[in-house]
Amino acid sequence: MEPILNIVLPVFAIVGAGYLCGVRGILGEDSSVALNSFVYWVALPAMLFRAMATVDLGQVYNPDFFLGFLGAIVLIGAITTAVACLLFRRNLAEAAIHAMNGVYGNSGYMGIPLALTAFGEAAALPAIVATVINTALVVGVAIFLIEFGTKGGGNPFRVVGNVLSAMARNPMLVAPVLGLCWAATGVSLPVPVDAFTNILGVAAGPCALFAIGLFMVGKPRSEGRVEVGVMTLTKLVVQPLVTALMVLVILPVDPLWAKVAILMAALPTGAGSFVLAQAYGVYVLRTSSMILTSTVLSVATISVYFIFFPPG
Repeated sequence: MEPILNIVLPVFAIVGAGYLCGVRGILGEDSSVALNSFVYWVALPAMLFRAMATVDLGQVYNPDFFLGFLGAIVLIGAITTAVACLLFRRNLAEAAIHAMNGVYGNSGYMGIPLALTAFGEAAALPAIVATVINTALVVGVAIFLIEFGTKGGGNPFRVVGNVLSAMARNPMLVAPVLGLCWAATGVSLPVPVDAFTNILGVAAGPCALFAIGLFMVGKPRSEGRVEVGVMTLTKLVVQPLVTALMVLVILPVDPLWAKVAILMAALPTGAGSFVLAQAYGVYVLRTSSMILTSTVLSVATISVYFIFFPPG
């Protein structure tokens, strides 16, 4: 329990600090948008580029783990997108964020530290692979659906062209792709570039969480409770169960890799969902509520996880 609290509580405290600063009027009314823009255009792309550029592509390749972990994400993402469209009457862009909230875990700032604390250095590689899948693929698909949802209508060829053009300019997609291209060369990042992207990247998580707190000031707490509840149940319960089925039964992998896959699936929703939602002005309030709710409740669900998969 102590390792969980040591990692989860600081995350929640940063959101709380942002909220208190907003309530006290220390920062201006537009501070959440400005801070989120910094994360979206500068800090998060730097973090994503460095994370991808420093990956050993040879070690990352593990077909069963990749297919099992990604398969659970694809299945849940498809179902939750349909639920958002049919049950909650959301358009495609809103449904994309709804689905992302249900599968996009806080892997960088919670998952990797928890995996290392629980299972040692050997857990670093599967945790990094899961993070690569989480960032490069989940974010990419979400951006495609959002762009398609906001640019839909008219000539289909023109719509597809506009979507692809927008994706080619999106920093959250371009940065990891460039990073993977760099990793493919096998050349280490130059020291100044590594230091630059590392310094900026470290700021991404805290700034995004702080911006969530600022955004929540004056916002209704009761709006969208059913949707937030469905997303939270999906993220904290359904995704780890489906992932466990994939990596333990359907595509069984090494026991340590299986434990890490399930842990990464059990994480609360990452702040990247809020960054994307606010950047597009889509589904922002429910996304911020989802991140807060899932972060708090993850203390209980991750504790249950460690009952079945004790550290060591």
